[in-house]
Amino acid sequence: MKVIETTLPDVLILEPTVFGDERGFFMESFNQQRFKELTGLERDFVQDNHSKSAHGVLRGLHYQIKQPQGKLVRVTAGEVLDVAVDIRRSSETFGQWVGVRLSADNKRQLWVPEGFAHGFVVLSESAEFLYKTTDYYAPEHERSIRWDDPELGIDWQLEGAPLVSAKDADGIPLAEAELFD
Repeated sequence: MKVIETTLPDVLILEPTVFGDERGFFMESFNQQRFKELTGLERDFVQDNHSKSAHGVLRGLHYQIKQPQGKLVRVTAGEVLDVAVDIRRSSETFGQWVGVRLSADNKRQLWVPEGFAHGFVVLSESAEFLYKTTDYYAPEHERSIRWDDPELGIDWQLEGAPLVSAKDADGIPLAEAELFD
């Protein structure tokens, strides 16, 4: 596995070692000891989630203000643009975002730490998205920042309007959001 830094120092791309031949491939998708050795992070993942979405579906920007979740995300079918936004007021990169293409082909994973809002848009016909979280889902603490907040200026690489849930359509601007210190 190789770790690749992004423009946001705490958000990391993890590129697995893939062994393939005419039969297919094998890769280790997660190894806690190796994760710690390569990232310097010691995290316990407590929940795995799996979603499937159609082309143009945009989910996000989500976070939990209490019981914050670090997320290790990957795509097993299709391709997405995955976005992390630093929403820690005391951070030097507050309000900045990074977007990374994750796909079944590149097999990359993205580490999105606690204190970041997270979202993705499906670029392929459909995509299956898996992620591990460092805390349990707590709907009472979930918050949503508008995916199209002009203050953030995220380039979602969209061709037309995305499909969003009612919850995501009701997201609030970063300037009005409950944030981390």
